[in-house]
Amino acid sequence: MLTQNVAAPSSLCPILSHYWHFQASDQLLFPHNINPNLNHATRKIKGFRLKANFWDSIRSGILKNNATQIVEPPSTLEEEEELLPEEFVLVEKSQPDGEVELIIFSSGGDVDVYELQALCDKVGWPRRPLSKLAMALQNSYMVAALHSVRKLPGQEGNEEKKLIGMARATSDHAFNATIWDVLVDPSYQGKGLGKAMVEKMIRTLLQRDIGNITLFADSKVVDFYQNLGFEPDPEGIKGMFWYPRY
Repeated sequence: MLTQNVAAPSSLCPILSHYWHFQASDQLLFPHNINPNLNHATRKIKGFRLKANFWDSIRSGILKNNATQIVEPPSTLEEEEELLPEEFVLVEKSQPDGEVELIIFSSGGDVDVYELQALCDKVGWPRRPLSKLAMALQNSYMVAALHSVRKLPGQEGNEEKKLIGMARATSDHAFNATIWDVLVDPSYQGKGLGKAMVEKMIRTLLQRDIGNITLFADSKVVDFYQNLGFEPDPEGIKGMFWYPRY
């Protein structure tokens, strides 16, 4: 199991760079260094976490020496601080014909399940029932999405928008979060977009004081996640799975 823990990696800064192959008229709105050797996450599983003592992070809520602690009642959902959605432009790219393409990051759960299913088809993932996809999105702590928006000159209001990337996280809202379903349209891979999306999710989770971040990775993308600060099998800990055997 891949885990990221407590100490945010130094690379958690605004992302993206020259690797999008910009023309002179292109404008990068979310700059930083990226690793050019990027791949999208597919389906074989290995576990990872961010560097810090794993068990210490799990036990961080347990007092030593049998100390007594006065515990405040847990906050209600209404009292809990709302995780505000974000939306901003990662990349703006101009074409010679005047067309402008914007790559927009959003975290407000603006994901159409039919578009998501089509994106899963593009990366070769097996199909899942649409009703379960919708439920998974609804029950996630955070859903990050990347959309391509194309604008033609003189055709304001007639924009072409499509989903090109997504990732989501589940959480206990206190200690732990797990990132799932990281995928990027194959025609947009290798440009740092997946890295930008995952780093933004990590930063948001850390800002919420959630320090133990885990995910499952296909063997082909282990290096990608290690470059983001994740560590495989920390302290020899293995991910354990139970599933029905019919």
